[in-house]
Amino acid sequence: ENIATKFMQVKTHGLTPILCIGETLIEREAGVMEMVVAKQLDTIISMYGAAMFADAVVAYEPIWAIGTGLAATPVQAQNMHEFIRGRIAAHDAAAANSLKILYGGSVNPQNAVQLFSVNGIDGSLVGKCSLQAQDFVKICQAAEDVCEAVAERSLL
Repeated sequence: ENIATKFMQVKTHGLTPILCIGETLIEREAGVMEMVVAKQLDTIISMYGAAMFADAVVAYEPIWAIGTGLAATPVQAQNMHEFIRGRIAAHDAAAANSLKILYGGSVNPQNAVQLFSVNGIDGSLVGKCSLQAQDFVKICQAAEDVCEAVAERSLL
């Protein structure tokens, strides 16, 4: 509820909030990751309505991946991103369509292209690798390469 209130305050002051949500490794291994993420989203929806997600940013950051060097597989990330958008769309399709969903959780030069290539991942929230200029540049280049490839495919 505290985070939901902060999220609403940011929105009402004309800023774009970034809501970070995710599950622990124990929750993922138990298969309850969607239930955990749903509860995080539903708190905002029940307190302020799904329209709060219009033009907002949600970062799916599996807690077990933050700073560990582990990252969700592209399939895991895609499934959770689809779940997040679908959960919000069930309450407000327009808000879900304008929402940006980022992946965060040990994004690095080695996995960036795979993650950016996943349908439904709108970008990334880069942590530790943003502190190393060479790594961050490689991640940015990966994002640019994927965007160019997508644009090229749409022209065909």
